[in-house]
Amino acid sequence: MESQTPSLETVYQALQALYNNPDFVGKEKASVWLGELQRSVNAWQIADQLLRLNQSIESCYFAAQTMRTKIQYAFHELPPAVHQSLRDSLIEHAGKITTSTAPVIVTQLSLALADLALQMTSWKGAVQDLVQRFGTSRDQLSFLMEVLTVLPEEINSRSLRLGANRRSEATEELRSSSHIVIQVLLGCVENCWSDQRFQVKVFRCLASWFNIDAIPEEKIINTKLIMAPFQSLVCKEVTSTTHESASDSICAALYCVEDLRTHKLLAETLYQAALTLVDAYHLSVAEEDIDKSLNYCRIFTEMAESFLDVIVSTPNQGLGDFKILELLLMCIGHHQYEVAEITFNFWYKLSEELYQKNDQDLNEIFKPYIQRLIIALCVHCQIDMDHEGIPDDSDDFSDFRTRVSELIKDVVFIVGSSTCFNHMFQNLKNQPSNASWESSEASLFIMTAVAKNIVPEESEIVPHVVQAVLSIPSSAHLAVRHTSLQLIGELCEWIEKHPDTLDPVLQFLLAGLQNTHLATAAAMSLQNIATTCRDQMVSHFQGLVQIAQAVDSFNLSNDAAIGLLKGIATILGKLPPAETSKGLQTLCSFQITPLSKLLTETQADTTSKRDPTVWLDRLAAIFRHTSPTVTNGQMHPCQAVIQEVWPVLSEACNKYQADVRIIERCCRCVRFVIRCLGKSSASLLTPLVTQMVTLYQVHQHPCFLYLGSILVDEYGTDAGCVTGLLEMLQAFCGPTFKLLEEHNGLRNHPDTVDDLFRLCLRFVQRSPVPFLQSVVAKPIICCAIAACSLDHKDANASVMKFLNDFLKCANTKEDKGDFDLRRSLVSGLMSDHGHALVHALVHSIVYCLPTYMCADIADVIWEIMQLDRPTFCHWLEAALKALPTENSGAVVTATHKQLTDFHKAVTSAENVTQVSAALREFARLYRYDTA
Repeated sequence: MESQTPSLETVYQALQALYNNPDFVGKEKASVWLGELQRSVNAWQIADQLLRLNQSIESCYFAAQTMRTKIQYAFHELPPAVHQSLRDSLIEHAGKITTSTAPVIVTQLSLALADLALQMTSWKGAVQDLVQRFGTSRDQLSFLMEVLTVLPEEINSRSLRLGANRRSEATEELRSSSHIVIQVLLGCVENCWSDQRFQVKVFRCLASWFNIDAIPEEKIINTKLIMAPFQSLVCKEVTSTTHESASDSICAALYCVEDLRTHKLLAETLYQAALTLVDAYHLSVAEEDIDKSLNYCRIFTEMAESFLDVIVSTPNQGLGDFKILELLLMCIGHHQYEVAEITFNFWYKLSEELYQKNDQDLNEIFKPYIQRLIIALCVHCQIDMDHEGIPDDSDDFSDFRTRVSELIKDVVFIVGSSTCFNHMFQNLKNQPSNASWESSEASLFIMTAVAKNIVPEESEIVPHVVQAVLSIPSSAHLAVRHTSLQLIGELCEWIEKHPDTLDPVLQFLLAGLQNTHLATAAAMSLQNIATTCRDQMVSHFQGLVQIAQAVDSFNLSNDAAIGLLKGIATILGKLPPAETSKGLQTLCSFQITPLSKLLTETQADTTSKRDPTVWLDRLAAIFRHTSPTVTNGQMHPCQAVIQEVWPVLSEACNKYQADVRIIERCCRCVRFVIRCLGKSSASLLTPLVTQMVTLYQVHQHPCFLYLGSILVDEYGTDAGCVTGLLEMLQAFCGPTFKLLEEHNGLRNHPDTVDDLFRLCLRFVQRSPVPFLQSVVAKPIICCAIAACSLDHKDANASVMKFLNDFLKCANTKEDKGDFDLRRSLVSGLMSDHGHALVHALVHSIVYCLPTYMCADIADVIWEIMQLDRPTFCHWLEAALKALPTENSGAVVTATHKQLTDFHKAVTSAENVTQVSAALREFARLYRYDTA
């Protein structure tokens, strides 16, 4: 397609097939063909011709979309000499737009023009040109408003990839043109205001320009424009769309004034105007217009967030006026919890500020407001009185209650956890005898949120609470009993310090286990108690084993069952060795018996307890949390049991070798078996490695690589095991490299990359010299270099950690006597591959990775400099010279001075933090990234 431009007739036929052919196969083929056309250089000409001919909506939309995507992603294909003709052509096409033009075409053409204006640095005064061309006709005013709206929005588009220089330059150009835009918007206010569609366009445009702080306050403060959205918000006849867009524009302006030093006048104007919305808010509540209430609440909350610094630094003075807090509490009092939820982010931020200041006097000032907040939230958390059973964890109201719990945990230090806990308990005590159950449940729910913050030694309030909860009758509403069970679980640290309460608590939880609706909550609380009160629970171990045996007779979620086994397993380590062994054997038998039965069947059933992962997950939990104390020379109490379990796990690996879901559970279980036994698992090493390598040749499940890293971690320092482990690595590398060398192999298999470099990292940490001397060291370094650009967070982190520790083993002497050999081996590998590594790291920073990943790359660069700073200086210089510089592709990227400054900042850095900061700033010269 690159060599020959298809005829327009062929394109029309493809579009006809895509939109009108009833045959799915034909549609699919047309879609693929048109996609290839859009990616080709011929698309520029085709799109231009289709727009000129204007034969159908479909062809014009395809052409406009193609033009927009080509400008957005492939502007570099065009030589600067044709930029002006492209601009003129686009403006000509846009000039044909009328009020009847399909909105999708208007959107695509406006985006195309905006993206062109931002990338075409030779187009000066773009806003003025567009206003002169499209601002004189009402038919085309709508298109002009669309362009003026998307132009500021596209400055920070990640797909457009404008560097910091061009973003700064373009923002300044827009700021200098803002007076023109204000005149256009004022013209709409004066001449088109009766049409609410134009009001929406004005508000959207205004918000867009405020969002990038492109409107100087002195140019708008005394115009009708600043008050227009507030006037719309108090107008009863306003449509919901207009109401929302007006609110958006005010929120954008409030966000813009967060820096009060430069926007104080605008901030004061917005504050006074926002106070005029209170009556309108009350009217929306009276009329039960939830959408309008939400919009008013958004405005009040955005104002509070923008004024947060002054609210905390000068409380109740000037723009720190506590009227703002009153507005938020007014919104929290709304009968719909969705309105209250909008304010949550402000309370989070306020709690962070107060926590950082750690000023008790300041906390006292805000304490009354936080107390009112918690009381209001308690009311919102009340379940509908007609609700039967317990709340559904998957519905929106449960999500809201979870967020309330998290918020209260964040803010409760301001009022004191004990004070809040006591206040809620007093609510319970003071309720009249005929009070409805939902109020009691809500108070218990709030108490549950703060229970873990109660000092375990507290002896005045909690004993009464525990006694009251344990006395709740079985006739109480299920939701009250459910929350009571959760509260007891959260008080586990208090119960540990008050062992006299343990027996009645266990009886209470056991009763909960018997109820199908309460079993999961009871099991989770029992897990908390067992885990926290291990010493006291030793005497109850046999009873817990009986519970474990009967676990499937309770109506438990699988997570709750696993959690219960976890709690029981933690107690095993507190038993004498013989009892540990016997207890572990008993717990494992409950899982091994049904698993062994499954292995004799011909097919796994993944819809019931006949799913092998159920038993594998439970076994993994048992081994993970069984940690007995083993003295030197003593046989590990778990060894005999694991010798019995291993054949079953091995057989499961063979039977389900093609099922990655089951194999991952098998490997996870074996992982915790190895961790449980430590060096006592040596007898499993040979058969396990042999089986892993054999299965990996057929099925490249990355979990085998991860399990290999566990083995290296345990046995990598054992000289007798290193050779076998390196042979394992070599056997893994063949199939792995083949997989990763496929087209997009790294991107398509991030888990394999992640686990491969976890494995290699363990070798560097445990057996650096044998690893560096092995035949796989060089290809692994090459693979790591290729994977530097992989933007998968975990996989990239593993690659960088491997490279970091690979270099560090040559920079850290430690107590080992092989430092010179390690340094020589690393230096040799870097001599061959250092240049490519530095080039890959720089390329990744500029083009591939979000800036939050710069810290990992900085660690690697720092270690390279520690190894050989002069050589690194040359490598970095060469990598920077390979980058596009200013005006490359008609978009300003990095200037020569910026490249020089970056090189100096990195190579002269005195610590890794300075390297990381330099990388972040440099990356932003090439693309937009707020992370």
